[in-house]
Amino acid sequence: MSEPHASNAVEPRAQKLKMQSLVNRILRGLLSTPLLSRAIGKRLVTLYVVGRKSGRRYVLPVAYVRDGDALLIGTPFGWVRNLRTGEQMTVRFKGKRRVASVQVYADEPDVVEKFAKMAGENRQFASFNRIGLDAAGNPDPLDLHLAWAAGARAVRLTI
Repeated sequence: MSEPHASNAVEPRAQKLKMQSLVNRILRGLLSTPLLSRAIGKRLVTLYVVGRKSGRRYVLPVAYVRDGDALLIGTPFGWVRNLRTGEQMTVRFKGKRRVASVQVYADEPDVVEKFAKMAGENRQFASFNRIGLDAAGNPDPLDLHLAWAAGARAVRLTI
């Protein structure tokens, strides 16, 4: 008897908003406006992702936390599989387009560590990814494991 693949064993945990495409469109507009981007962009960066097979262009506002001199993002959604360690991508950060170097984390220990950092520093990230926090603000280890098992990846962007 064969074991099920991890991607099939666990349901996706991140929530999609009912009007996600409209919300993304509004956020992209706000993040591209220099003065407004400084106010709402304190935790948001816009990624310009190109599909590796389709060539389709995705413009995605995503939450980040600081990781030293870099930005740390996490997602379970499929667009992240278009990113490769060592490659560069375009981002809009604090109202300006910039080039960022990419480091992708897919192994469980790395994803759990990075998601723990993001969840601990950004409660909205934790809630969106269904990661419970204890009274001290520490992420639930089982929830972190389940996020990884459902396909979550972490990405470190050095601008």
